[in-house]
Amino acid sequence: MTTLTKQIEKKKKSSGGNMMDNVLEQFNSAAEYIDLHPNIKRILSITNNEIVVHFPVKLDNGEVEIFTGYRVQHNNALGPYKGGLRYHPTVDIDAARALAMWMTWKTSLAGLPYGGGKGGIQLDPSKYSEAELERITRRFTFALADNIGPEHDIPAPDVNTNSQTMAWIADTYMSTRPPAERTANHHVVTGKPDGSGGLEGRDRATGYGVFLSIKFWSERNNETLEGKKFIVQGFGNVGYWVSHFLEQEGAMLVAVQDAFGSIENQKGIKVEDLLNYTKANDGSIVDFPEAKAINKEEFFGVECEILIPAALGNQITERNAHQVKAKLIAEGANGPTNGEGERLLLERGILIIPDILCNSGGVIGSYFEWLQNRNGELWHLDEVMPKLDKKMRESLNKVFEYSEKEGMELRKAAYCIAIKRIEKAYVQRGIFP
Repeated sequence: MTTLTKQIEKKKKSSGGNMMDNVLEQFNSAAEYIDLHPNIKRILSITNNEIVVHFPVKLDNGEVEIFTGYRVQHNNALGPYKGGLRYHPTVDIDAARALAMWMTWKTSLAGLPYGGGKGGIQLDPSKYSEAELERITRRFTFALADNIGPEHDIPAPDVNTNSQTMAWIADTYMSTRPPAERTANHHVVTGKPDGSGGLEGRDRATGYGVFLSIKFWSERNNETLEGKKFIVQGFGNVGYWVSHFLEQEGAMLVAVQDAFGSIENQKGIKVEDLLNYTKANDGSIVDFPEAKAINKEEFFGVECEILIPAALGNQITERNAHQVKAKLIAEGANGPTNGEGERLLLERGILIIPDILCNSGGVIGSYFEWLQNRNGELWHLDEVMPKLDKKMRESLNKVFEYSEKEGMELRKAAYCIAIKRIEKAYVQRGIFP
């Protein structure tokens, strides 16, 4: 199989190719530091499976459109592939490769019995009706059906997908199984609605994990979050929930950026007011009356102590890293900071809590949902949140302590811990045949 290094050379210009540069640079740096066995490095440098499907869907106007969907399965040494499905114009095979690889490290670091997978459909969901999105989702699921499964590959929500998307996938997948097996396949996806096998609290799990990472950082520095200013890029599920929990701790949201525009108010933006405004305005923060509009290019330079990128990858780069005023970056998105941007930030003493640690609350919540479905149980919110808190703090402690002991940045520490766990599995089990 072609190595990922060779593959990215073919698509240097794509955003996915840039993300692959990023993830491979991070992997190689950690692998060299821990002296990863060359054979295991070769295995982890390629994907196990790459599925590309083209499928037709009849639109509301009667026209048929052909869509392209992807699912990349990077590694399953520790358990079934796990990772989101996103609906976005930037989805391509390179992006899916990078994101699948990140999921492998993320699940390993969190101590979960999962490997890494990722995928999605290349489309702009705002251009389709809900009925069309349902048909697209169900047809995509049917096309993927032999390549996913509750003990093989378990998708979850990601950018522009949600609990409703997961409910459609679960229903379609279960319908393709023999009647006696249908209920046993409920956990083919996680992130489902509460009434359809979902986990109470799964909606806020990722944002809560990002919040816990920030709170943990403040506690280690004997500081309080009271009065601290923070800015958020992306006001979707993750951006909203991390803002919600930070505001409860007394922190102040002062700027937000989404796909439509950027706003700022140094006196504070009320999180619930902004959420209600976006619900009434097609998800957009533009023209929010309690804040002023600012130029897109000025956003990362807003005065604050905490920056939370919670949108897409490759947002903080060598072009804008010098603008950042924050002293902490908590990565709610996957791969929001590229290698050169990170080097510039670290030189300035800015701490980065890396994505595979910071936003792992989502996959931990997914694990709890998977267990709940698998065991035929129902867990309540007051049970879920303490479990999530405990699991996140275990991961945070491991990474911060390793970082201090080895004298390295948090990202490299997180990678070293994650890769060592996978290496141990290969050493103990051997390689077939």
